[in-house]
Parts: sequence; C-alpha cells; structure tokens
Amino acid sequence: MKNIDYNKHISEGWKVIDFIKHMEIFFEGVNNRQGHRKRIKNEKDLKKWCKDNQPHYKKHIPEVYKYFLNKVNFN
Repeated sequence: MKNIDYNKHISEGWKVIDFIKHMEIFFEGVNNRQGHRKRIKNEKDLKKWCKDNQPHYKKHIPEVYKYFLNKVNFN
C-alpha cells in the first residue's frame, strides 16, 4: 500500500493530518461501540463515515480513508 502523505493540502489550510486528528476521537468511540452511533461494519460504511465526519469538507479524501482503514477490524 502506498504511504500516506499526511502533509498534503486538502482545503482552506487543512492538511490530511488535520482531518485525522479532528476525527480520531470520534472514530475510537464508534469503532469501540461507545455512545449512540452504530459501529462501522465494512469498507463502504467506513468511507461514508469519513466523508460525514470530516469538518467542512464532505468529499472523499483517500488518505484519510486509508488511515482509518488501517485501524479498523471488520470482524
């Protein structure tokens, strides 16, 4: 798998790493079944979750998706 460019500029001064840092705490809660949100069950759910939870930018960011894909276990 290609390395993730964490410093890639995405939008309005936001880099890949900024999106990841913002979303990390929410991901841990969803992935560990904490709170009222449903668990991410597959790659399609993960892609949708990433787009829905990115601040002010709702397009697919492959680097952000790949980062979280490496952290999830769909079993």
